[in-house]
Amino acid sequence: MKIAFFSTKSYDRTYMNQVNEAFGHDISYFDTGLRPSTAVLAQDHTAVCIFVNDQADTETLEVLKDQGVELLALRSAGFNHVDIGKADELGIKIARVPAYSPYAVAEHALAMILTLNRKTHLAYSRVRDGNFSLERLTGFDLRGKTVGVIGTGVIGRVFAQIMLGVGCKVVAYDPYPNEELKQQVEYMGLPELFSQSDIISLHCPLTKDTHYIINEEAVNQMKEDVMLINTSRGGLVDTKAVIQGLKHQKIGYFGLDVYEQEENIFFEDLSGAIIQDDMITRLMTFPNVLITSHQAFFTQEAMTGIAKTTLQNIRDFEEGKELANEVSYSDK
Repeated sequence: MKIAFFSTKSYDRTYMNQVNEAFGHDISYFDTGLRPSTAVLAQDHTAVCIFVNDQADTETLEVLKDQGVELLALRSAGFNHVDIGKADELGIKIARVPAYSPYAVAEHALAMILTLNRKTHLAYSRVRDGNFSLERLTGFDLRGKTVGVIGTGVIGRVFAQIMLGVGCKVVAYDPYPNEELKQQVEYMGLPELFSQSDIISLHCPLTKDTHYIINEEAVNQMKEDVMLINTSRGGLVDTKAVIQGLKHQKIGYFGLDVYEQEENIFFEDLSGAIIQDDMITRLMTFPNVLITSHQAFFTQEAMTGIAKTTLQNIRDFEEGKELANEVSYSDK
């Protein structure tokens, strides 16, 4: 099948080409993101493959339909960037990658916790400058701390198991609790989780119900000096509220791998540019904030898994099979 891949980097092409040797799809790679103005590049392609910061809104989907596109293949688990209702109306099928390596994201969350806690990023920079002082590098033992997990899907469950493994008490919030995990963690409401947790880690999808689940009210309910980690979706966090929490020292540590306005920032080299986003530049001034650029998923295993599932989704569509990973309007 002829596929137009948008928002591709060298690593995307490397893993897709390796896996595609077993599939034989005809792939066109585009560096540019999918937008109404770039959707015409999909002309004569039956499928379009997009990533998290591509724009599949009403206008874009209408252009894709005019180009003859029948399938939108997401190389991600989340689908909040897609107008699912419009795609359904136009008869464009959507398939996603519901799981690749949950360990990749869960382990990255742990890495952010350890880095913020033990300040290894600051120590590394100091030593490079010949500064071997331990001043202001004090951390705390993770063992015995209470970790709040918001969202106990596959990634959240893996993360919870990791934190249990290092001796933490784990509490959780999820509208649909996992029965197995109930044997090891205590499920509770959000206010209780906020008030009890030393560390809070987000692992839920972005929906209308979870948008800004971390807001001013939530921050006010949290323990003093709390650590907040987001490796899920940027829109879960009201950045302005968190900045106020950091300024007033309510939030002691903030680790983010995703950002609500990351679209024109993450995945790009802006080292020679003036960043126009005032919120992220403000976050970068805090010594107790750690930012990574939507990197949590980025392991060899995950990239291979994403490529395999994406290309298999496309093959299943090509062969008229039921799409095991289809996203429909009922999932919205």
